[in-house]
Amino acid sequence: MTLTELKYIVAVAREKHFGRAAEACFVSQPTLSVAIRKLEDELETKIFERSSGEVSITPLGQEIVNQAQNVLDQASLIKDIARRGKDPLNGPLRLGVIHTIGPYLLPQLVRNVIETIPQMPLILHENFTTRLLEMLRMGELDCAILAEPFPDANLAIAPLYEEPFLAAVPSNSPLAQRQSLSTQELKNENMLLLGAGHCFRDQVLEVCPEFAHPPGGHVPDGFQRSFEGSSLETIKHMVAAGMGVTLVPLMAVPQDMQPGQPDAARLAHEHIRYLALQEDDRLAATPSRRVVLAWRRSFTRYEAIAALRNAVYACHLHGVKRLS
Repeated sequence: MTLTELKYIVAVAREKHFGRAAEACFVSQPTLSVAIRKLEDELETKIFERSSGEVSITPLGQEIVNQAQNVLDQASLIKDIARRGKDPLNGPLRLGVIHTIGPYLLPQLVRNVIETIPQMPLILHENFTTRLLEMLRMGELDCAILAEPFPDANLAIAPLYEEPFLAAVPSNSPLAQRQSLSTQELKNENMLLLGAGHCFRDQVLEVCPEFAHPPGGHVPDGFQRSFEGSSLETIKHMVAAGMGVTLVPLMAVPQDMQPGQPDAARLAHEHIRYLALQEDDRLAATPSRRVVLAWRRSFTRYEAIAALRNAVYACHLHGVKRLS
C-alpha cells in the first residue's frame, strides 16, 4: 500500500470516473486502474463497483476512502511542519471563494497579498459553497471564504465581516424615488434571483420567502413570478433593463452608487438605483450576511491563516462591518 494508491482512490471517489481521476492525478487511466486493482487485491476487498460508464463506491470502500484521506492529510502535515520550521508563510495557499464574493473581494485581496506576503502566492478556486466544503474536506483547498450559514463540516472558523443587503431597482421604477424600502414592498415586483446552488439565492429567499415557489408552480395571488440569472452581474444588468428588482450584497455595488452618496453622483447612473433596506417586523435585524474564513482543524499553517485574514482586513470594504 502506497500514498500514491491512496491518492488514486480518493480521486476516483471524488470524480466518480476513472478517466477524470487519472487526468486530475496526471497519470494515464491504465496506470491508475492497475494501481487501484492492486490495492483492492492487497486488501482483499472491492472499493469500487464498475459498470459501463459509471463508477460507484461500496459501503466498505467509502470507509477506506475516508481513512485514505485522513492518511494523506497527515502525510501532508510532515511537509507543513518542515516548512513552518523555516518560514510558515513560505509556499502557496490554496484559497476557495464563493461566486458572490470573489469578483468584489479578490482584486484587492490578491494585490494586498502580493505586496505584503509575496512568498505566499494564492492559488484561487471559485465555486459554490457545497463544492468548496467538499474540497476542504478532501484536502484540495487549505481554506475558503464563505457566507454563513453552511453545513457544519467540523471546520475552524474565523469571522471576517458582516455585509448588508441592498435593494436594486430600475431607475424608472416608482420605487427608485425612495430612500429606503422594506422587503414587504418588493412582493409585488418581479424578483430576479440567482440560480440553484448559489448560497446567496437561499439568503435572499430567507429575506423574501414569498418568492420561494417552485418553477412552474402556483404563484400566490398578489405575487409576481421570480426569474433566475447566472451571476450577480447578469442580474444587475437585468434590473437595469427594467426586468425586475433584486437584492445584492453591498460590496457588489460601486461605491458612488451606494446609499448615502450625493444624489448627483447616484443619478449619473441612469438605469439602476440601490436602496437601503429597512428593518422588517418579520426579521430580527436589517438583512445582511456574515462572511467567514474556514479551514480544516488539522491545517497547521496558523500564521498563513492569520496573514490572509489581515490581508482581507486591509482591503477597502466601504460600508462593511469588520468582525474580530
